[in-house]
Amino acid sequence: MNLDVFIPISLFVCITYAIKAVVDARTRRRIIDASASQDLIRSMLESDELQRRHAALRWGVVLLTLAIGFAVIEYKGWSDVTPGVFAILLAATGIGNLAYYAIARWSNR
Repeated sequence: MNLDVFIPISLFVCITYAIKAVVDARTRRRIIDASASQDLIRSMLESDELQRRHAALRWGVVLLTLAIGFAVIEYKGWSDVTPGVFAILLAATGIGNLAYYAIARWSNR
């Protein structure tokens, strides 16, 4: 398998993420410079922290369920790439996202 195709894709993702980070930082800076109220600044920081925690939780749950999917594939001894193998990995990803959704809803009560 030729991995050269992933280099431009990775570069594009990195550049996009860097631009997003700079734009977000400039937006926050403008809000702070505009003498925004302390409550607004505090709520922005709390919102950012909550988003970071939820992103970490989501990726943790999804990667855990994908690991379980790969373990099932290894346990069954499937070595060929078939639609069934893809179905297991897609189902594991879907279950991970649904589990994240349930955990997030439960924690917001």
